[in-house]
Amino acid sequence: MARQLFDLYLVTDRHHTSGRPLLEVVEQALQGGVDAVQLREKDLCARELIALAGRLRTLCDRHGARLLINDRIDVALAVGAAGVHLPADSFAPSDARRLLGPQALIGVSTHSLAQAQTAQLDGADFIVCGPTFDTPSKRGFGPPLGLEALAQITRTVQLPVLAIGGITADRIAAVRAAGAPGVAVIGAVLEAADPQLAAAALRASLSAPI
Repeated sequence: MARQLFDLYLVTDRHHTSGRPLLEVVEQALQGGVDAVQLREKDLCARELIALAGRLRTLCDRHGARLLINDRIDVALAVGAAGVHLPADSFAPSDARRLLGPQALIGVSTHSLAQAQTAQLDGADFIVCGPTFDTPSKRGFGPPLGLEALAQITRTVQLPVLAIGGITADRIAAVRAAGAPGVAVIGAVLEAADPQLAAAALRASLSAPI
């Protein structure tokens, strides 16, 4: 049985907050029930990224949430983040583990069953799988996998699987029925008029019986 780490994972993109400060939006999302945040701001220099990560770490700690850093092991170490999230073409999880230690959380983005199996073999703690549904932010990864492929992945690997791509509160029941215990979201929360309310709606769907 896969060990559940968290089930509502917010991936940041400060260019999709409708002009609002990222930290303000993330805090509202945390108030609404987000229990993990991935800092993914690839266009920032190391100094800016570390400064932002430090402030996000404080926010996450205040709300009992985990902070993971996309791809940047150095930044994760610098701010004492809970771990890193690796793109499919990044470091092997085993290499990240050697640098971060046994307590770190290591997530991996996957876009196929083969990638999910590789991530498991390489020692990932969880995977994010998608795009599940069509969404503009994930079209570069190819057509949506769909619920059947998601179900095949959840049946095959023994890691927690979080679905990403086109996730809405109304779609969570189907995602959970396919075996994914949680979701990762970007626009569903960051672009919402009320990020706290949007996160709370996702949290309610994750907590509902299926």
